[in-house]
Amino acid sequence: MPGTAERLELVIGGMTCASCAMRVEKKLNKLDGVTATVNYATEKADVTFPADVDPQRLVETVEAAGYTATLPRPETEEPDPVRPLRHRLVVSAVLAVPVIVLAMAPALQFDYWQWVSPALAAPVITWAAWPFHRAAWTNLRHGAATMDTLISVGTLAAFLWSLYALVFGDAGTIGMRHPFELTIGRSGGDAVYFEVATGVTAFLLAGRYFEARSKRRAGAALRALLELGVKDVAVLRDGTEVRIPAAQLSAGDRFVVRPGEKIATDGVVEDGSSAVDASMLTGESVPVEVGPGDPVVGATVNAGGRLVVRATRVGGDTQLAQMAKLVEAAQTGKAQVQRLADRVAGVFVPIVLGLSLVTLVGWLIAGGAPSAAFTAAVAVLIIACPCALGLATPTALLVGTGRGAQLGILIKGPEVLESTRRIDTIVLDKTGTVTTGRMALVDVHLAPGVDRAEVLRLAGTLESASEHPIAKAIAAAAPELGELTEFGNVEGLGVRGVVDGREVVVGRAALFGELGELAEAKAAAEERGRTAVVVGWGGQARAVLAVADTVKPTSAEAITRFRELGLRPVLLTGDNEAVAREVAREVGVDEVIAEVLPADKVDVVKRLQDEGHRVAMVGDGVNDAAALAQADLGLSMGTGTDVAIEAGDLTLVRGDLRAAADAIRLSRRTLATIKGNLFWAFAYNVAALPLAAAGLLNPMIAGAAMAFSSVFVVSNSLRLRRFR
Repeated sequence: MPGTAERLELVIGGMTCASCAMRVEKKLNKLDGVTATVNYATEKADVTFPADVDPQRLVETVEAAGYTATLPRPETEEPDPVRPLRHRLVVSAVLAVPVIVLAMAPALQFDYWQWVSPALAAPVITWAAWPFHRAAWTNLRHGAATMDTLISVGTLAAFLWSLYALVFGDAGTIGMRHPFELTIGRSGGDAVYFEVATGVTAFLLAGRYFEARSKRRAGAALRALLELGVKDVAVLRDGTEVRIPAAQLSAGDRFVVRPGEKIATDGVVEDGSSAVDASMLTGESVPVEVGPGDPVVGATVNAGGRLVVRATRVGGDTQLAQMAKLVEAAQTGKAQVQRLADRVAGVFVPIVLGLSLVTLVGWLIAGGAPSAAFTAAVAVLIIACPCALGLATPTALLVGTGRGAQLGILIKGPEVLESTRRIDTIVLDKTGTVTTGRMALVDVHLAPGVDRAEVLRLAGTLESASEHPIAKAIAAAAPELGELTEFGNVEGLGVRGVVDGREVVVGRAALFGELGELAEAKAAAEERGRTAVVVGWGGQARAVLAVADTVKPTSAEAITRFRELGLRPVLLTGDNEAVAREVAREVGVDEVIAEVLPADKVDVVKRLQDEGHRVAMVGDGVNDAAALAQADLGLSMGTGTDVAIEAGDLTLVRGDLRAAADAIRLSRRTLATIKGNLFWAFAYNVAALPLAAAGLLNPMIAGAAMAFSSVFVVSNSLRLRRFR
C-alpha cells in the first residue's frame, strides 16, 4: 500500500572502522524515503524504507559503496570473523618479530641483515596487510578516505622508502648498523623502516583480532538469550504425546513439560502444579509456584512436577522473542554522544592526511633530513587512526544492554541512557507496582476467648466456595479447611453456610447486630484503607478480618534505592486517600497523589514536568500507558499489560520494584562508560598527534599505541558484564 514503510536489517561486510559505517549510512540515507542507522560494532544496518522500494536496491547501494550486504542468517551459519584475522596475525607476528629484533638490537645486526629484513617483511606488508590495502583502494575509487587509508599509506610508504634506501641510498652498504630509538633520531639515506612496516601491521592486526573477539563476547548475552529456546516439544494429540519441532507449535496446542525440561512457549497451565525457575529471563532466583490457570513463559524451567500447558503465544510473539528484539534494537541504535563521534570520524581522516603532508613539508622547510621528515609524517598517519572513537559507544551499548537482558532489564534504545541521567522525580503506580495487586489477609482481630485457628478454618472453608477476590484471600489464609455442607450468598452483604455442623456468617457488619469490642477494630482497619470482614456464628460477631492489597516485600528497599540515586518518589493511584497513605507510610514515600482517574494520570506527569522536573514513571496497567509515554523515562513492569510494556522505555521483566533502581543504575553506568570511552579516545588522538608531528614517536611505537587504544576502549566496556 502506498505510503507504508517497511523495515529490515542488513548484515554489512567489509567495514573496518567507524568511517566505513558512516560511509554506508550516508549512501543508504541518500535514497528517497530511506532512513538507515549503521552500527560498526554489530556490523548491521537497521533500515526503514518505503514499501515500493525493492530491498535488493538497498543491497546494491551498499555494494556500490565498496562493501557487502546480506540479510541476516541464523547464528549457526554465520562464518567466524575471527579466524581469518587470527591466521593473518600469526603469520605477521612470526615474520615481524625477527625484523623488529634485528632493527632494535645492533649487537645482532650481521652483514647483510638489512637485505634479510625486506624478504621477511614482504609477505607481511602484502598478504597480512591486504585487508587494509583493499579497503583503502575501494574507498579511493569512491573518492573517500578512511582509517584504513591512513594505515595502508603509512605502512606502504615505510616499506617503499626502505627499499629505496637499500637500492639507491647508503642503507644497502655491507656492514651497515643503526640503533633503534623511541623518537625519530636517525637522518640521512641509511635509515630503513622495515620494522615499522611489519610492526605496525602486526600490532594493528592484533588490535583488530582482540577487538573482534571482544565484540563477539560483548554480543554473547543476546546470543545466549536467543539460544534459550526449546528445540522440540511433546504435544498432546488425541491423548497421546507426540514430539514435534518447537517451531511447529501453534497457539491452542496442549503440550507436556516434565520436571527439569524447559517450557516450549508462552502459555497457561491446564493441569498439574510445579515450581518454575525463571531466573534466566527475569534474574529472579526464587522459583515461582504455578498451577491450573497460571501463565507461564517460554524458556523457563519446570523445576517440580509434570505440567500440561496450553500454548497462547508462539514464534515471534513470545516474551523471549520480544526481549531479543528489544535488546537487538537497542544495540543497533546510536546515542547522541555517538552521533557526535561519528561526525568527528567522518572529517578526521582527510584532516589527518593533510596534517601528515604539512608535517612532511614542515620538516623539510626546517632543514630536517628527508628520512626524518618522512618518518614523522608516517607516524602522524599511524597514530591518528580513530578506531577507538568508533568503538566507544557501540561496544558499551552491546555489553550494557546484554547485561541488562540477563538481569531482566530491557533497554529499548540508546537515547534511553541519556534520559536516565537527567531524571529527578520517579512517579510510582500503586497497584501491581508497589503492591502485589492481589488481596491478602493482613490482620485478624478476635473477640475475647475466640481461637484464631478456629476462626480462619471456619471462615476459610465458607469462603472457599466463592470466587470473590476477598473470599479467595481469606480461604488462602486458612491453615486447614473443614467440611462445608450448606452455602448461600446474602446479596451485597456476604455469605452464610454450615461448616462442621456450625452455621457461620462472613461479610459486612450489617449482617450482625452489635459488634461490641470488635467495632473499634473494624473502624481502625477501615481508617487504614483496609477492607474489614466480620466473621461470626451463634448469632454473635467473633472476629474482624482485615484484607488488603499487600505491599511487595521489596518495595520499601526499592524506595530507599531511589533516594540514593537522587530521585524523589511520588505515589500515584486511583485508590482512596486512606489506602494510598497507608501504602506510602509502609514503603517510606512522603508524597501521595490519590483518587486520580486513569485518564488523569498523564496530566499529573505533565504538571510535574511543567514545574521543571524530569519525570520517570513506573507502571504496569493499560491505564498507565499514556503516562508512561508522556514521562521523560517510562519504566514498565514486565508482569503488566502489553500496552504498558509497549509504552515504556525500559521494561522490567521481574515484578520487583528494585529492578527499576537497577535499571536506572545500569543505564547510568553504561552512559558513564560511553563518555569515559569517548574521552580517552579523543584525549589519546589530541595528545599523540603533536608528539608524532614533532618527531617524538617512532612509527612502530605509534602503531602499538593506536592498537592498544582500541583494545582499551573495548576492555573498558566489558567491565559492564560484572554489573550487579
